[in-house]
Amino acid sequence: MFVFARAPLLGTVKRRLAREIGERAALDFHRATLARLLRALARDRRFTTVLAATPDRVAMRWPVRTEMVWQGGGDLGARMHRLMRRCPRGRAVIVGCDIPDLTAGDVAAAFRALGRADAVFGPAEDGGYWLVGLGPRRPARPFAGVRWSSAHALTDTLANFRGRRVARLRTLRDVDEAADLIRPPSDAPAAGA
Repeated sequence: MFVFARAPLLGTVKRRLAREIGERAALDFHRATLARLLRALARDRRFTTVLAATPDRVAMRWPVRTEMVWQGGGDLGARMHRLMRRCPRGRAVIVGCDIPDLTAGDVAAAFRALGRADAVFGPAEDGGYWLVGLGPRRPARPFAGVRWSSAHALTDTLANFRGRRVARLRTLRDVDEAADLIRPPSDAPAAGA
């Protein structure tokens, strides 16, 4: 399983969030969330955790030592597709690193779902997705024509999977803006419920 992450460098991470809370605070959030996630996933023996980093070949210390590969060039879809091709006959899962409620149990659930489905998605509250997993029966271009960073990302991607079995996990939130930092966890009951 791959954790997609941008190198934790000042001024290059969580740019929308940084506009609201400042570059240093956005970097601190990114670094802390990435470290927590990598530690939790690397401890789990049900799968192997690989950090998929960008930009390529940046020399730095990452918050947690783990196997690492470079994402390479292109848009998000091209970079994800490149990593998925590393596992052509097996199951592969990619997660984002800005999902505070993501757990190792979610990744394990994705691999279980791939036992009966061709693909699995973890929907995000904003219309994107925080996890994608593919089995060996996948479309030639699974991420073609996707409007990334929009409310249409999941719908556009699902269009590439017509005629295939697709599973969905629980809906979580990613952190893109300051308001996302102060909201309760995605699966918490609403106030007054």
